[in-house]
Amino acid sequence: MTHPEPARPDTAHTDPLAALRAPGDPACDVYLTGTVFLDIVFTGLDSAPVRGTESWARGMGSSPGGVANMAAALARLGLRTSLAAAFGDDHYGEYCWDTLEQGEGIDLSYSRTVAGWHSPVTVSMAYEGERTMVSHGHEPPPEEPAPRCPPPARAAVASLVPGVGAPWVGEAARSGTRIFADVGWDETGRWDLAALGDLRQCEAFLPNAEEAMRYTRTSCPRAAAHALTEYVPLAVVTLGAEGAYAVDGRTGETASVPAIEVAALDPTGAGDVFVAGFVTGTLAGWPLADRLAFAGLTAALSVQEFGGSLSAPGWSEVAAWWRQIQAYEERGEQDSAALGRYAFLEPLLPEAGRPWPLRRAVPTIGFGRIA
Repeated sequence: MTHPEPARPDTAHTDPLAALRAPGDPACDVYLTGTVFLDIVFTGLDSAPVRGTESWARGMGSSPGGVANMAAALARLGLRTSLAAAFGDDHYGEYCWDTLEQGEGIDLSYSRTVAGWHSPVTVSMAYEGERTMVSHGHEPPPEEPAPRCPPPARAAVASLVPGVGAPWVGEAARSGTRIFADVGWDETGRWDLAALGDLRQCEAFLPNAEEAMRYTRTSCPRAAAHALTEYVPLAVVTLGAEGAYAVDGRTGETASVPAIEVAALDPTGAGDVFVAGFVTGTLAGWPLADRLAFAGLTAALSVQEFGGSLSAPGWSEVAAWWRQIQAYEERGEQDSAALGRYAFLEPLLPEAGRPWPLRRAVPTIGFGRIA
């Protein structure tokens, strides 16, 4: 299967790193590697599915998922994003590849198509503000020769797995790439920070509250964040409806921001979008509190749409939200303190009138006629 060269989408001319770019900088802002899933999301369920019954969803959407969630979120925020992943040579794999490369402008030169391997699939059911997921997939066969990874990059995001190291993380860190790490649920139940060997190579660690407390044996997510700075310079803990909290162990600085209330349709991928927003603000050199606020804002905007990758906001959507907040403030319906919290974004926001037509998750993937 051949793929055309990527066409970078119009992001309303917003480059958050424009003032920092210089000759000789790496072509890639952020490097990622991981598994791409095809996500099929059902929303509008009144409750969790019950055994022996049939549930009907009022909404449905399909989009690339897994590591594609974060890759799309970074690209939509104007960062030059490179993804190394395996894609099946089925229709799902072709759809995911073309959506990420052509639709989102993500560099897939380090990715590969695996003949005879079917794409991993996740079905996500969203209800009561949460979601339940069922996934299926197989490990792709090892590639020979090994890809030239990682490329030079300003930053990389690593998904840590207990007891499993990734040699590319240390290599990237030694070359000057700033490593941001997230983590999934520890299926072993040990919750041992020593098992996250690559954590010592990272600049920042961004677990959720439950993960942070389990890893640090604490009962308070803020205490967990402070404890994590014994292992990594910067700890950022997401607190769900309570927002997020961060501690910089190098300076002792802390920051806390409340969550933004929105009408949530689907929370799939919100954590990935949060990480993308935080990485963007960090690379742009923003203060810690601004980075945390921006990450929370992008995550909040994402849950208003289907899916994880194609729900991520671009700068045009951030600008639309900002104009809406200003209108509320003018009518006395918005706390002026909240308006001031995000005023730092105003110089970056594109003018109204040139919205970027972001792709959205669609119920049915059109494959066309197969000869």
